[in-house]
Amino acid sequence: MKQLTFVLFVFHFFNLNSQDFKLYEKKIFVVNNDTLNYRILKPLNYNPSKQYPVHLFLHGAGERGNDNKSQLVHGGKLFLKKDNRLKYNSWVIFPQCPINDRWPGLITDSWDNNDDYFPNNNEIYPPNKTLSLVIKFMDQFIERKQVNKQKVYISGLSMGGMGTFEMLYRRPDMFAAATPICGNGNAGLSKLYATKVRLWIFHGSNDKIVKPEYSFKMAKSIISSGGSPRLTLYENVGHDSWNNAFNESNFLNWIHSQSKTKGFR
Repeated sequence: MKQLTFVLFVFHFFNLNSQDFKLYEKKIFVVNNDTLNYRILKPLNYNPSKQYPVHLFLHGAGERGNDNKSQLVHGGKLFLKKDNRLKYNSWVIFPQCPINDRWPGLITDSWDNNDDYFPNNNEIYPPNKTLSLVIKFMDQFIERKQVNKQKVYISGLSMGGMGTFEMLYRRPDMFAAATPICGNGNAGLSKLYATKVRLWIFHGSNDKIVKPEYSFKMAKSIISSGGSPRLTLYENVGHDSWNNAFNESNFLNWIHSQSKTKGFR
């Protein structure tokens, strides 16, 4: 009987999660012949006469595909929690990168830990196709009357953490705050956003996939350019440091306390 009860509990738990994720509407954004899959969570008790913050979330390499679902695996539940929806009511957008592309522009396909696969210079290359679609989508979306342009945020993990740093230098005036998790970036371009965007960077000290030194590198370059980032390093944590970041009691509170109208402090 105990075993049956456990099985029923597990079934009910995952069925609820499946139902909850349906709150993220399936959408596509098309530019010419290129299509971006994305999921969007409307603000709770949505009122078209009001303005709401926007939170863009970039997934990791493991969630790439074309099912328009996998991108919700990490982070999707965070924004569905009742308290979070009440306290931090906002648009939440999860685009999906196809398997044959990636958010960041890298100088090598190697994810070997011996490589720093970002050019450390001041040259800006054209974005990859999918990130270009995200940029175009966000350029349009934040012009909606129901968007508070002073409170636009971005988060990303692993490959998405890299994409977060890249989005910042490509749109330094769009975001009020960013939370890159276990990522890496082009340190030479951090000067473009260092004094414009508030950052909270996360990494696990035992990360073997993306070295924690890369987050140190980015924090150092941001500081050198006049910024003042937060940096949280989790002891004895590997690549999945996003779980720790999401469990921070003030993760969303810190993000939503940031606004372009406050200026950089």
